[in-house]
Amino acid sequence: MGKRILVQRMGKGGSQFRAPVWRRVGAVRYIPYDERQRQDKIVGRIVDLLHDPGRGTPVALVMFEDGTEQLMVAPEGIGVGDIVEMGAKAEAKVGNVLPLSAIPDGTLVCNVEVQPGDGGKLARASGTYAQVLTHGAKKVYVKLPSGKVKELHSDCRATIGIVAGGGRIEKPFLKAGAKYHLAKVKCWKWPVVRGKAMNACSHPHGGGAHPKGSTPVSRNAPPGRKVGHIAARRTGRRKG
Repeated sequence: MGKRILVQRMGKGGSQFRAPVWRRVGAVRYIPYDERQRQDKIVGRIVDLLHDPGRGTPVALVMFEDGTEQLMVAPEGIGVGDIVEMGAKAEAKVGNVLPLSAIPDGTLVCNVEVQPGDGGKLARASGTYAQVLTHGAKKVYVKLPSGKVKELHSDCRATIGIVAGGGRIEKPFLKAGAKYHLAKVKCWKWPVVRGKAMNACSHPHGGGAHPKGSTPVSRNAPPGRKVGHIAARRTGRRKG
C-alpha cells in the first residue's frame, strides 16, 4: 500500500500547507471608505517602508493627519517622508489613492479594489499594474495584468503607479538554499519530486515510463488519480 500523494495531502489541508500569516507585518489594505474621502481628501505621510516576509514588494506605513495608520502596497518612486493623499479630490500622482471615477483614462494603477471598501485586491504583486481604460455610468473598465478587461464600480479605489520590486524575478536563485527559504516563508511544498521518478505505489505516473507519456484523466477523477493532463482536449505536438 502506497502513501497518499501530494495532491491528496494538499487537498486535505494541514499546518504544513497553511501560509504563515503570523509572520506578516499586518493587514495591507486601505482604511475604511468614509464620507470625507468621497467628498474631499485626507492627507498622510509615509513614515516607514517595511519588509513583509512572504511578499515580494515593500509595504509603506502611512500616518494620516487624524492619527490613523495604514499599511499599503508601495508603488515605485515613493519614499519615507513623502505626502500621500486619499480621496476624490486627491491629485492623480504616484502614491496617491483615488476612486476610479477620478482617475484619468490610460493611468497605470495598482492595488485596485473589486468592491468599494474592500481594501484592495487586484495588481498587488511586485512589478504589476492595471490600466484604467474608459469610464461609463457608475462603471470603470480596467485592464488587469493578465490582459483581461474587468468592469468595476466607479467608487472602487486604486493607488496611482506601479508596484515596487519589479526586478525581483530577474535575479536567479543561484543556490537551493535561497529557494528553500522562499518556500518556507510562503509555505510551498518544496522540493517537488516528479511522479515519473516514483514507485508505482506512490504515484499514478510511477513504476516506469508510459510509451507515449501520461494519459489524460477525467475532470471528476478522485484526488489519488487526478494528476498530469486533467480533462485535456488534446495532448502532444500540434501537427499542421
